[in-house]
Formats: sequence, structure tokens, C-alpha cells
Amino acid sequence: MSKTGLVFDIHRGTTHDGPGMRTTIFMKGCPLHCEWCHNPESLSREPETQWISRKCIGCNICVESCVSHALTFDETGATINTTTCEHCRQCVKNCPTGAQTLIGKYWTAEELVKEACKDSLFFGEFEGGVTVSGGEPLLQYEFVHEFLQLLKQKGENTALDTSGFSSPKALEVVYPYVDIFLYDIKFIDRELHQKHTGVDNNQILKNFQWLVQKSKNDTNKRIRIRTPLIPGATAMVENIQQIGEFLRNNLADEIECWELCAFNNVSRDKYARMRLDWLYSSTPLMSEKEIDTLRKTAQIYLPQKVLSTGLSAKF
Repeated sequence: MSKTGLVFDIHRGTTHDGPGMRTTIFMKGCPLHCEWCHNPESLSREPETQWISRKCIGCNICVESCVSHALTFDETGATINTTTCEHCRQCVKNCPTGAQTLIGKYWTAEELVKEACKDSLFFGEFEGGVTVSGGEPLLQYEFVHEFLQLLKQKGENTALDTSGFSSPKALEVVYPYVDIFLYDIKFIDRELHQKHTGVDNNQILKNFQWLVQKSKNDTNKRIRIRTPLIPGATAMVENIQQIGEFLRNNLADEIECWELCAFNNVSRDKYARMRLDWLYSSTPLMSEKEIDTLRKTAQIYLPQKVLSTGLSAKF
């Protein structure tokens, strides 16, 4: 019997989640709680409801439909009391404009493969494929394994975008069916990683070293490192130096490239929809000079492999 996986979004025609033109599947649930998270809707492992203000006509049908009286509406908009909400989803079902929407849909692997491959004609032309992202996709590794296996049976190129925070077994299970690993390394310093993401990075670095050793003699595997450049956190010269030294001294020959992904603030609307505060809501974008300084620092360690890119939809 096919397993089901919880997906919160599907992006088509992406060019920043691996090489070429890709379809990116965003799995729901994440064990990290990065202060800068650009996908707050990815954190919970359960479906959630969000309110989109621009679609709302203030009809109060959602409030009247709520069987647990967990929904209120005032001049600031709709608010759900998550403590009393019974997840009946009547607010979503009865909203006439789609202002109340559900984040998260369960798919079988077969259904998701069919959906992901709707643009497969373009994958070959643009050397692309399908990327599985999140959240942290390895939280649902059994489903992701089945999904990737089916994609490989169809001859599609696959990529896994992961924080590396998973059990060793999860990484082992999916490994045979991943062509490109997009592996996040945010900090080397353990205390800073704990402070800014809520988890220790010991398992992340262990899993990464296992991945590099495993793929040494496997010419079909490609590894890309990704570091989000977050003002006041990862976007520090010392942090880039530490990551660069770690990569150069241990793993440089096995890495295809190191992507430095600049901070953006487009997620402010997502936090507003979910009625959440965001630490970075008023943080300005980084200047070209700031990004260039960090890029030049990284190039000291991996001169031919550093890329400065736009931010992926994940961070």
C-alpha cells in the first residue's frame, strides 16, 4: 500500500533549487526553528489554516461556521485560537473567497509523481528535474524514498534539499535515488547553531561527512553546499571563514559548488497570514558590497566553486 506524504507547496519552473528548470516539492514539517525561516508554514507536521487578508470580504461566514468557536474576527482580521480549534476545517470549506485556506495536502507517491512530471518535457530541454525540499523532507523519509524511487524509474533527475538534521537511516534510505544533494551548512560553531536554529549541528556535520565518503566513488552523485546569508547571524565573515575552512580541509574535492544565498524579506506576508511575528520583518536587504565581502571571503577557501545566488524558497 502506498504511503502518503504531507506537502505544503509545489513550485514549477524553478531555477534556484538545483540545476536547470525544476519542479520543487515542499514537504511539511521541520525539526529546526531557524529565526529567519522563510517558510513558517513548513514548520508544523500537521495541516494548518491561514487567513489571506486581500481575499477577505469580512462576511463572517468563517466565524459562524466554526464548531468550536475558535475563530474570531475584528478590525485586525481573523484569528484562530489554536488551543480550542478542533481542526474541523469548516472555515476553509465555507469561505466564499478562499481567504481561509488549508496549508498542507496529503499525496500518495504515485499521485505526486504524476503531478511533478507534468512539466517533464522541459526538464530534458533545460537539464532540470524534480527537487524535494521542505521544511525538512527527511522527516518523511519513507514517503520521500518511495517518491524518489518512482521518479528514477521514470528516468527523471532528482535533487534533495536538506538541512542534514535527520537520522543516519533516513539519509541512507533515500541516498540511492538522489542525483543531487543540496546540503545546508549554516554554522560550524555548535553554540551559534543551537542559538539560531534551536538544534545542535553535530548530527548535521556527521551526516554530511557520511554523505561525502559514500559518494566519493559514485560519479553519479553531486553535492552542493548552501549557506543562507542572514544579517546578524550567518552573514558574518568569521562564520564564512569557519565553513570555508571546514569544507577545504575535509571535503573540497567532493563538492560541486558552495552557494551563498542572500537574505530577502518576502516572507513577511506569510507570517502575517499565519498571525505570527517575525524577528526579521524589518531587516533590510543586504547591500551588494556586503554580499561581495562574504563572497570574496568564501573564495579564499574554494576559489572556483563559490556561487552567490538569489535566495531559494526554502530558507
